[in-house]
Amino acid sequence: MIIQKLLAIVNLGAAWVLWLLVGLSVISVGIMIERTFFFLGRRLPGREALSALLLAGDFKKARAALGDRFGIEADVLRAALDQADSGPDSVAKVVDANIKRSRLEYESRLAFLATLGNNAPFIGLFGTVLGIIRAFSDLARNPSAAGASSVMAGISEALIATAVGLLVALPAVVAYNVFQRALRRASQRALVLADLLEARLRGRDVKSEAA
Repeated sequence: MIIQKLLAIVNLGAAWVLWLLVGLSVISVGIMIERTFFFLGRRLPGREALSALLLAGDFKKARAALGDRFGIEADVLRAALDQADSGPDSVAKVVDANIKRSRLEYESRLAFLATLGNNAPFIGLFGTVLGIIRAFSDLARNPSAAGASSVMAGISEALIATAVGLLVALPAVVAYNVFQRALRRASQRALVLADLLEARLRGRDVKSEAA
């Protein structure tokens, strides 16, 4: 009984798997576009000028230079500047907490791309297997030469599912790696700015103790 039900599903062929892959591909493209605008909209210009202000200890101008910009770099530095009066150790804790929080926003939806990149080839292979099973089932019902030729045609069509699976997976993997690299670079830039602020605060404390 269960075999007959499974065969009924198999007889649907690989067409539904192809539509599934197309749907997943559309979703992944949408995520790529959304994440691209997300990352580009959160870049912090003028980092060299900000670094100079931090090293000079001009925290008011540094805060004013941030303006209403947002993103991991701006958010981390703004939180660090707000905590500057509490000392470098407090700033370090705030920086670490804000980077962890911001990473959650930056990594949103990237898990879908990673999962799709890892599993789309297997979904395509599943469709190929279904297509091959259906082709041999057709051959069993029609063992003539015409049946054999139809099997070959069915297998060639089934292999399309594997090709589509690879075609869907490759852009997802590339996009995931690009976004992860962009996140790492943004995190490092935020840490550099925070380190400059901490260095200035520690230098000020040393001078105060020496005096």
